[in-house]
Amino acid sequence: MFDTIEKIDHSLVQHGPVSDRIYLMKLSGQDLPDLLGKLDALAEQRDYSKIFAKAPLQVKGLFEAHDYVEEAVVPCFYNGDTDGVFLAKYIDPQRELDPAQKKIEHIIDLAETKAALSETDHAAIPLTIRPAEEDDVEALAEVYQQVFESYPFPIHEPDYLRETMASHVQYFGAFDQERLVAAGSAEMDVPAQNAEMTDFATLPEYRGRGLAQQLLDTMEQHMRDRGIKTGYTIARALSAGMNITFAKHGYQFAGTLTNNTNICGRIESMNVWYKSLTDN
Repeated sequence: MFDTIEKIDHSLVQHGPVSDRIYLMKLSGQDLPDLLGKLDALAEQRDYSKIFAKAPLQVKGLFEAHDYVEEAVVPCFYNGDTDGVFLAKYIDPQRELDPAQKKIEHIIDLAETKAALSETDHAAIPLTIRPAEEDDVEALAEVYQQVFESYPFPIHEPDYLRETMASHVQYFGAFDQERLVAAGSAEMDVPAQNAEMTDFATLPEYRGRGLAQQLLDTMEQHMRDRGIKTGYTIARALSAGMNITFAKHGYQFAGTLTNNTNICGRIESMNVWYKSLTDN
């Protein structure tokens, strides 16, 4: 079972019991301020414990007037010149508390410290890193099935991968000869010129070989070629490896989204990291 993605007026939202939240994925400014009341009504109707939103910084005050709090800020998120803010409204105050907060802070410090060290060694075996094609969707789904017990989007399903590949997501793979052994994706908001670097998964026997770094190299170059100006990620806050990967790749920490996403079998906090792709 996966949460529903639908439009409320002109804005795109995801909501459902899996992550027990509403996620305002793409705000249409023409829907404000009425949209905020509609999100409240939906949360009350479905008994969700959190509303999570991405929005331009200039409307932050309107959200804060409706009891939202700022959790992360990404400079130049929209079109390389307008900051974006990640906001949360906690209907259940308990959801705002993460007992692992000290560990999360330690991982952030560790990632930023390691970012100043030498680059991660690349894989010792020859691999091919390339954009995934439609013929690869079955292999992609199989990798995601093996790596993730649960995930906020149905990346385990070939039809979903095929559909998103045809619209706004570019998937990438690391191949050992013909075998797909690691994957990632860039979810593009082309009008806003940003892309979420996400869906990273590496088969257990290929971990520790710098494949996420190599994938990220290729993904960033393809995004630059498509006019994307800002890359960002929403990474599991307790995954030291992914936070270190992005920090070492020049991404800056933007904030923590507390108890935000059902991933790997439970709701976890997530860290936001960002990078300008216009800098060489």
